[in-house]
Amino acid sequence: MNLTPKQLRILSLIRDWRIRHGYSPTMQELADQIGVSKVTVFEHVEALIKKGALVREANKARSLSIADGISVPDESRPLRFPLVGKIAAGYPIEKVADTDELDLLGVLGPRAGKAASTFALKVEGDSMKEEGILDGDFVLIERTDVAGNGDRVVALLPDGQTTLKTFYREADHVRLQPANPAFSPIIVRDCKVQGIVRAVVRKYN
Repeated sequence: MNLTPKQLRILSLIRDWRIRHGYSPTMQELADQIGVSKVTVFEHVEALIKKGALVREANKARSLSIADGISVPDESRPLRFPLVGKIAAGYPIEKVADTDELDLLGVLGPRAGKAASTFALKVEGDSMKEEGILDGDFVLIERTDVAGNGDRVVALLPDGQTTLKTFYREADHVRLQPANPAFSPIIVRDCKVQGIVRAVVRKYN
C-alpha cells in the first residue's frame, strides 16, 4: 500500500491513541500531534479510508480504527515493537503518553522471534510480582479486546485508568486480580481489555 510519511504517522498515532485511551483521537488532536491544520489531517484521513487502511463508523465520534490486515510499519520490523507508555502493576495510575520503541534486538539478541500486532509497555509497581512481572520490566502485549479467565491483561477501567492484572469474569462483575497479597483485587462491573500479556522482558545491566 502506497502511503505518504504523514499518512503513516497518522496510522501510528491512531493506533497508539486507541491503546492508551480506548478510543480514537479527534481530527484536532491529530492535527496538534502532527503540527498541521485540521483540514490537512481530514484530507489524509479520507485518503487512508479510500485506500482501505482506516475504517470509520458512520455517525459515530472517535470511531477511526486501523483496518483488519493492515500493519503499522513499526509493527513489521523484526525485534522492534512500539513502546506506547507505562502500565500500572500496582494501584491504577494515569497513563503516560510516551512515544518510543522497545528494540528486542538490543535486549534479547538475534534469536528472538517476530510478533505481529504486538506492542510493549513498561511496568510500574509490583502488584504482579508473584507472576514474575516486576517493576521496570517490559511486557509484550498482543492487541485484542477478548480475554479468558486467567489471562494477564491490560485493562482500561471505567474511570479511564489502565492496569495490568489477571482477568476473571464472574457472575455480575469483572475481578482484576493482583499477584501480590499486599494488593486487593479491583472489582468493576465491566472493563475494556486492551491486550493480553504474551511475554515479559527484563534487562539486566
